[in-house]
Amino acid sequence: MTKVSPSLLAADFANLSKDIDMINRSEADWLHLDVMDGVFVPNISFGFPVLEAVAKICRKPLDVHLMIIDPGKFTQQVKALGAYMMNVHYEACPHLHRTIQQIHDAGMKAGVTLNPHTPVNVLEDIIHDLDMVLLMTVNPGFGGQKFIEHSIDKVRRLKTLIQQTRSHALIEVDGGVNGSTAPRLIQAGTDILVAGSYVFGAPNPEERIKELKQL
Repeated sequence: MTKVSPSLLAADFANLSKDIDMINRSEADWLHLDVMDGVFVPNISFGFPVLEAVAKICRKPLDVHLMIIDPGKFTQQVKALGAYMMNVHYEACPHLHRTIQQIHDAGMKAGVTLNPHTPVNVLEDIIHDLDMVLLMTVNPGFGGQKFIEHSIDKVRRLKTLIQQTRSHALIEVDGGVNGSTAPRLIQAGTDILVAGSYVFGAPNPEERIKELKQL
């Protein structure tokens, strides 16, 4: 069954505990946390004080997505949150294998994110070490963007690479996930859907999560 990881970026930050309570009650598998530094991506989201507050009340595994430069230096802080997944950008890690080792040594699952312009074949020599690959299906930095259509083919190419190399990596997608794009992404081989405004902007977010899981 498809996993759903709602993105906290689209939550109501004036009522964060209310939205996290909803996530706890829902069928969501993980909670996706987008950390942006205003340097690697053109926006700033939230830092460790907010993450620590969320970690105290969220009962779902934390899917921490670091859209920042030099993410490896924060491995221990992410571990201290009790995070399940630490996800770093390929484009931000000149020594990616070392960073992945650090994440695993800290006892977390390791994910690598690819921006829309980055081809999947750059992962050929690291895919065996990954627990997950996140494909950005919009340009990172802002929620509510239009889905990039060629992402469907990119999911297929990544699925082929995983199968050919006998990797166990899961495929996650983030950006423009909705009732129209989600079924196509799943058909192409996606395992985990990150959904922000499509979940938190729904009249009934819990029902929306359930609908995504049943696709």
